[in-house]
Amino acid sequence: MSAQRRFVLIADTFPPLRNSGAVQLRDLAREFVRQGHELTVLLPSADVRGSTFSEELGGVRVLRLQAPKTKDIGYIRRTLAEFIMPFAMRRQLSNSELGDEKWDGVIWYAPSIFHGPLASYLKRKSKCRGYLIIRDIFPEWAVDMGLMGKGLPYWVFRLIASYQYGVADIIGVQTPGNIKYFESQRHQPGKVVEVLQNWLDKPASNPCSIKLGNSPLAGRKLFVYAGNMGVAQGMDIMLELAMRHQHNTKVGFVFIGRGSEAARLRIRAADMRLANVVFYDEIDPDEIPDLYAQCAVGLVALSPLHKSHNIPGKFLTYMQSGLPVLANINAGNDLAGMIREEQVGEVCESNDVEELYQLSCRLLERLDADAEMAGRCQKLFEREFAVKKAVEQIVTALA
Repeated sequence: MSAQRRFVLIADTFPPLRNSGAVQLRDLAREFVRQGHELTVLLPSADVRGSTFSEELGGVRVLRLQAPKTKDIGYIRRTLAEFIMPFAMRRQLSNSELGDEKWDGVIWYAPSIFHGPLASYLKRKSKCRGYLIIRDIFPEWAVDMGLMGKGLPYWVFRLIASYQYGVADIIGVQTPGNIKYFESQRHQPGKVVEVLQNWLDKPASNPCSIKLGNSPLAGRKLFVYAGNMGVAQGMDIMLELAMRHQHNTKVGFVFIGRGSEAARLRIRAADMRLANVVFYDEIDPDEIPDLYAQCAVGLVALSPLHKSHNIPGKFLTYMQSGLPVLANINAGNDLAGMIREEQVGEVCESNDVEELYQLSCRLLERLDADAEMAGRCQKLFEREFAVKKAVEQIVTALA
């Protein structure tokens, strides 16, 4: 174990939220403490009564700082609120019991692209280095998805993101393919751009509230999707895949989660009269292992419009549980090579439902013939995605 050091982590998501970012950061925070370090997490909150709210969660000090609301509001209001957020957090932090604290390293998590001013302030004050963890490249992905053009808002967001990159001493991206985007940063003196794989801790294994044996799909081999259902996932092809399997009473599809597309997908499945599909609302992350124990294959979906590389958190949860994957992802994504090289499932890069259907049939055959597949999934997780490795890498980089 390395000598105890004091770190601060800036983020805009953390439990009690249940999204993948909140779960990741919870696991990362716990591991810092397990490795003997002190960690303080700084979070913006519109719900704080007063200027701050401090609590301890599993040995992690969490300070929620009053800031404008940034979730579930209009686009313009959200942009203004996020711009104000780091300055509001700095003001509340300066007036809090931690106002005079110094740190051995500053870590911050993107999204959001707006943490740069607060990270810069804490770095200067503590005379330490900073590590930026990037999990999506905004605004580039929004342009790829057709959610934004390259007009004035794009260039404003890009300027803000570039400032954040400039503040960081080390930038940790998800995959080797994403390093290319930061070529200009890599050539700056003292700047490091490296791959920091996604991570997960071992979840508590709570009984799952969903009992698929009592569902209309009881007794079938189940393809499961658990996670966000938004525009970035491109989920419609999974319903089309279910339609292609309608004749097979031994196969079913389970979709669990929330997101901007969830309600529409439920309606579409009903309109398509898919008797082999069930939907459930989001469940507690600690119920996931028991859920996956009831399933045969994990589904990964990324819109073909993506141009960046992405390893979704749900892929990690599937690997952790020994669940082979069927993936429909953007062409050229580093994840495709990993799935094929590690022999942990099948992957489609064409966004063609017929190819995806053929791959799904092949995977079902492989499940019966390849008894080692589940073990390979778990070994891949332990080698590449264990949270212990991520914390060790961050601590070493900030030395």
